[in-house]
This record gives sequence, structure tokens and C-alpha cells, in this order.
Amino acid sequence: MTASIRAESRPDSEHLIPKPNTKRLCFGRISYWSKLLSDFPLEVKLPDTGQRVSTMQTLLQDLRYGLRMLAKNPGFTAVAVLTLALGIGANTAIFSVIHAVLLRPLPYRDSDRVVVVGQGWMGGAGDFSPADFLDVRAQNHSFEQMAATREWSFNLSAGDRPERVIGDVVTTNLFSLLGVEPVMGRGFTPEDGGQRANRVVVLSYGLWQRHFGGNTGVFGGKISLNGEPFTVVGVMPRGFGYPLGAELWVPPTFAVPAHPLRENDDPARMRGSHYFEVIARLRPSVTLERARADLAVVFQNVARAHSDSDLNGAKPWVNTLHEEEVGNVRPALLILLGAVGLVLLIACANVANLLLARGASRSKELAVRTALGASRRRMIRQLLTESVLLALVGGTLGILLAVWGSAPLAALLPPSLRDFAPLTADLRVLGFSLLLSLLAGVTFGLAPALSATRPKLAETLKEGGRSSLVGGSRRDQDLLVIAETALALVLLVGAGLLLRSFVRLLAVDEGFDPDHVLTLQVSLPHARYLEPAARVNFVNRVLAIVKALPGVQAASVATRLPLNPGGSTRSILIEGRTYPPERPGEEITPSYSVVSPEFYSVLHIPLLKGRAFTEADDAQAGRVFVVNRTMAKTFWAGEDPIGKRIRMGTDEKWSEVVGVVGDVQQRQLGELPKPMVYAPYAQDPWPFMDIAVRTSTDPLSQVSSVRGAVLSVDSQEPVYNIATMEEIVSRSASGQRFNVILLGLFAALALCLTAIGVFGVTSFAVTQRRQEIGVRMALGARREDVLKMVVWHGMTLALVGVTIGVTGALGLSRFLSSLLYGVKPTDLATFAGVPLILLAVELLACYIPARRASKVDPMVALRYE
Repeated sequence: MTASIRAESRPDSEHLIPKPNTKRLCFGRISYWSKLLSDFPLEVKLPDTGQRVSTMQTLLQDLRYGLRMLAKNPGFTAVAVLTLALGIGANTAIFSVIHAVLLRPLPYRDSDRVVVVGQGWMGGAGDFSPADFLDVRAQNHSFEQMAATREWSFNLSAGDRPERVIGDVVTTNLFSLLGVEPVMGRGFTPEDGGQRANRVVVLSYGLWQRHFGGNTGVFGGKISLNGEPFTVVGVMPRGFGYPLGAELWVPPTFAVPAHPLRENDDPARMRGSHYFEVIARLRPSVTLERARADLAVVFQNVARAHSDSDLNGAKPWVNTLHEEEVGNVRPALLILLGAVGLVLLIACANVANLLLARGASRSKELAVRTALGASRRRMIRQLLTESVLLALVGGTLGILLAVWGSAPLAALLPPSLRDFAPLTADLRVLGFSLLLSLLAGVTFGLAPALSATRPKLAETLKEGGRSSLVGGSRRDQDLLVIAETALALVLLVGAGLLLRSFVRLLAVDEGFDPDHVLTLQVSLPHARYLEPAARVNFVNRVLAIVKALPGVQAASVATRLPLNPGGSTRSILIEGRTYPPERPGEEITPSYSVVSPEFYSVLHIPLLKGRAFTEADDAQAGRVFVVNRTMAKTFWAGEDPIGKRIRMGTDEKWSEVVGVVGDVQQRQLGELPKPMVYAPYAQDPWPFMDIAVRTSTDPLSQVSSVRGAVLSVDSQEPVYNIATMEEIVSRSASGQRFNVILLGLFAALALCLTAIGVFGVTSFAVTQRRQEIGVRMALGARREDVLKMVVWHGMTLALVGVTIGVTGALGLSRFLSSLLYGVKPTDLATFAGVPLILLAVELLACYIPARRASKVDPMVALRYE
């Protein structure tokens, strides 16, 4: 009993282990803080003795002892820390993305009450016409304020540096609605709006710094926007950019007309053109459901009062601004978070296996402590302290890895995510990593601690007894291997499905040839190019110069290139068809693009029937259209579309269909073909356009020459958004590429960790069974028999894990369905091929230690007995 009391009076039983030199192990500071904090007032009463020991002293002793044990086993510590660092670092990196995109509130006052309002025709927030917006704003009872925005691009001329910037035409209450005020100058006043208001502009902080060098003298001065003078009245705070990407804001005055070609239109009377995106601030205690019900009544009232309103039959759309901006990327991010969670579980299982193996080497130590009276609870706490220390060190290294990898991760982000707040390791991310480390330490440390503290004393303490795993520990290791295999398979199946989907997506026929095509954008200012003839003249002169450049094969302009997420649609009438349609949703609104004659030859879009545009299709000639294959099949199935007549909804002149061309991917790769109508540029000249140039050399080598051609025609005209068509195609698949790369990396990491885990467990089992193998071979077992025995044990565990993993993957793959293209969530090739790959890797991991076991010398092995 005396020995038991003495052991308990030293909670960590340090007197049983030689005390190392603390200075040499660099634990002098720990000893100092231990002595300083040992008088912490919290105390516990030790059983049997009544002696009181400070809990802080006990904790510090556990920490100090745990650090010593980790320092004594640098190889084990390094492997475990690196394994945990990979798992925790991956989780930290993905959480930083999720925090920046999904969890961080928008930088506006009470941002949860800021909502997007629209017409729910297309399953989203459809735009309002100016007149409908004004009526709805005046009659609603659910919103404190409503504001409208319209994206517009501007040629900014201030000094000798013309620049193209993205801005927004906004109602004057936008900033007050969001609760954000300029950091310098002022915002808009009600007097700034209206047809006769002064032209004023508010700059973003980034534009003010980049273009004006942060010069405060710009306030009150004039700058040129699209050739018109505007007065700078303010600068918004750093980081403000609503809508995303906006660099300046102007009120909807006569200088920025509702339609770029109709200066005299009164927006307050326009109901046929929908271009206002609307946001609002909910009144206190008003819910989204109540706001929708209120708007439904308002829509009906406006529709009854104005027969030309498009609100007739429209359903109100009200959703939070945050949900509208991030809702479409949430599923992919949550899937990635689940994937890195599986990677961390596999890493924890690996470390748990290491601890189980290490527990065998410490079995005699723990048995002695038990024999001397140390309680099982006391030893479990000590072992868990070591596990948590190990996890905290791994977590610290994981945070460093996440910070180091933030730049490559940001580069992989698709454009839809890149505009959000930068990836930063703020307090929330650091707190998440710390909590994750603590949970990981308890997760992988509990089972080894429970297993190691129930040794068989007689077997362990007998003279000549050797360290070995008891049956329960072996079962624990086997279960961990099964769990690793199952989790890895789930990840590999997910990665395989996304990879097959991505390959199918890249194999889609875009309908054009993107090779060796350069694109640039130009926007003609309204002030200098008011007349259609001036715009046609500009285009003809630029194209003539570009076509004459060495290495240029063809050149064209278009108001909409393939794989453009924007673009325009037009309501059309088809001769002989009933209009208006009998039921809502049957409107004919194909995509619309204006192109010059060589457009189809530049992009190699095939002409299927009829003819393409020619130089003769000018403003004096008869109006003509070219339609795509889907348009022809949809509206003239079984008929020849050549010679059919159609016209725009507001146009009084009929246009003749003169040609049919192949379908192209209009908005994104993999979409179903939609009806498309092309018009010749000379008959409908727009002020903004893309210049497409096919070259025989590297397209980017022609950038300066094409820019020079534009400047030679108009020295104040900037060229922007320079890219090759191959870049545009690649950009269209950026979201899928992001998912594939990250999930593929996580799956590869899981595969490596699983293979290492299987290899480690099998190797340790071979070491523990060395004498048994020697006896078997001494009694006549062949090397092939030993090899089969070891491999069969490992592969049995692998087969069980694969079976469980396939079942789990079948259940979870349905969550990937929204991210897949051309591949079913139950794709047979993936579910057949991935398990075979995993089994092959685990077979190799089992074979290497099994081969070593088959070479055991019986005489050498039996000497250990």
C-alpha cells in the first residue's frame, strides 16, 4: 500500500523514469513557469493520502512529461506531426475560403436585412424596367428603401491616360441604403438624380489610388467619362465595390441614357426595357415571406394600372443579398469542406495507429505504473495530454502550411469567388484551427489511451517479457485500417466522378475553333459616336487596318462572343405566328448578337444553309438575319428557314432569314443549345463590341498591333479585356477545374495516407509476429505461405473497407449531382475502377512488409524467445 501511496503522490510517476537534463532539452522556461504557476489556488485531494496538489501543477507536470516523451521519439513525432499538419492545414485553407465567402457578413449595415428584389420569371431575380421600379418603390410597405443599379462601362479620360473602367448607374440612395458613406467628399443627393441634374461621379478607393495617385485635388474637378465631363464629388471606403467589380458610380441622369442609342427616352415612362437590378432594405420585423406577399399585391396593382407593364403575372422574388451572391457556390464549397474533413479523419486514424504501435513499446512502463498504484484515469489523462500536444504542434504547422498555400489557392479560385474578401487567417480561422487541433488530439488519442492502459500485468512484467499488442489493440488497429480504407474510397469516388465530368466537359464541341484567335473589347463613347454611321465608319476603318497586319488571317467585330456570360436577348415576332402568346412563358426571346461579315470565318463557325453576311448588307439594303441550327429546328421544324421573315418586338420592319449556322456554346460550356439570331453590324451598329482576330502566329503577339490600329482611328479609345479565345474557353470551365483540382488533391492525399497507414500496420504486425513466423518456418512453413498469410490479412481488411466505402460513396455521391456534367452519380466505370486502384495500392503496401516477413531467418527469430 505504501508503494501505491507514493506513486499517487507523484501524479506522473516521474521518479520511475530518469529525469533528463532540462537545460539540454531546452525546457528551462517550462520549469520556470511551472514553479511560478504551481501555487495556482485550484487544488485536488489525492485519493488515499489526503495530500492536496495544485491542478495547475498537475497539468504542467503532464505537459512537461508529454514534451519529454515527444522529444525522446523524434522519428515518431515528426511523422505524426507532418501527417496532422497536412490534414489540419488542408482544413484550415478550405475553411478560410468558406469563411470569406459563406460566413463573413457583407460589409454593410445590418447586411442580413439587405435583399435582392426582382421578377421571378426565370427562377431568379429578373430585372425591372425603370417605370415599374418607380411604381413598386412608391407602393410597397415592406422596405425602408429601394435602390436600382445598372452595370455600365466607361472610357475614363483624365490627363493622357485613357482607361476603361467598370461602373454602375445607381439611384442616389444606394449608399445610404447600404449604410456606407464616402471616406472623402460626399455621396449623392436627391438633386443629383433626374433628367436635368448635374453630372457627378463617386470613385472607388482603388480607382482613386490607381488612376489619380490618391490626389485630393481631384475633388470638385472634372473628369471625362465616355467623352462627357463629370464632377468628382467623393471617394468610397477601401474595399467597397457594390455591385462586385464596380469602380465608379454615377446617378441615372440624361448623360447616361436608359438606352445607349436613345438619348431622349424618359426612364420614368419606359416599361419595355428591363435593365435595373434592384436591392432593398427590409423594415424591422418584416420577413422575406411577408415582403413577397406584399409585393404580389403591388405587382397586381401596377399591372392593372398600366397595360404595358410586364408585372402582369410576374411572381415577386425576394432573397437576401448574401444568398444571391454566394448561393450558387455553396454546394461546391461544402462538398470540399466535407472532403478535407475526411482527409483529417484519415490522418487521425493514421496517428492513432502510430500511437497504438508506440503503446506496445511503452507497455512495460505503463504496467509498472499500474502495479505501483497509478490509476487508469490518471494514465489516460497523461496519454491524452501527449496526444493533444502532438495535435497542437501539428495544428501550428498546419496553419503555417495554410498561410503558405493561400496564394496558390487564391489563384485557383474561379472568378465568381475571387471578387470576395481576400483569404486571411483572422481570429475566426485561427480559432477554428485551434479547436480542430484539440478535437483531433482527443479523437486519435482516446482509443490508444484506453487500449494502452489495460495491459496484462503478469504477461508484461514477467522476466523476459516483451512489448506486444494485446488482442484488443490489434483489433483497434484493424478497425482503423478499415475506416481509413472506407473514407479514402469515398473521397476517391467523388474525385473520380468530378474528373470524368470535367473530361466530358472539355470534350464538348464549342461549335467554333478557339485556336489562334485574339479578342479585345472596345466601347465607343456616346458623345463622339451618337450617329450610327459614325460607329460603322469606325469599325470599317479599324478592321481594314487590322486585316492588313502581317500574320492576320481574318478580323471581325461582334457584340457577343461565344462563352460570354452576359449578352443580350430580344423579343421577336415570327411571321404567321400568334402574338402575344396565349400562355406566359411562351415568349420568343432568342439570344441576339450583331456581327460583321467575316465573323463566321474568324471563329470557323460552319455555314449550314444559305449565305453569310456580306458588305452589301448595309443600312440601305433590306434587313437580313442569320439564325443558328436550334433556332431553325425550334420554329421551322420540317421547313426551309431560308426566306422566312421575323422582326424585333419594337421594330416595324420585317427581316429575312438568309442563312443558318451551327450552334455555339453561348454562356458556358456544357449548356444546351438555345435559339440565336445574328444581325449585320452595319444595320444595327452598337457602341460596344468585341474585336476578334484570327492569326497565323501567337495571338498575343498581335496585341500591340491591334491596339495601334484602334488608336490610329481614335487616339482616345482604350482597348480592354484582352484575351485569347482559348483563355475564354478555359475561364468558362474554371469552376469545375477548381473543384476537380482540390478534390483530386485531397483524394490523392487520402490515398497516400491510407497506403502509409496500411504499410505501417502491416510492418508493425510483422515485427510483433517475428517469433511466430520463425516458429512457423522452423516447423516447415514455406516462404510463399508466410507471404500469403501476411498479404491475406492486410487485403481482408482492405476488402472490408472497400465494401463499406462503396456503400458510403453510393449514398453520398448524389450530393455531387449538381456539379456533374454528362456523368451519373452512380457511374459504373468510376465505381468499378476506383476500388480496383485502391486495392492495388493497398496490395503493394501489404506486399513490401510481407516480402520482408518471408525472409525471416528462423534461427535468428527464435533467439528472441
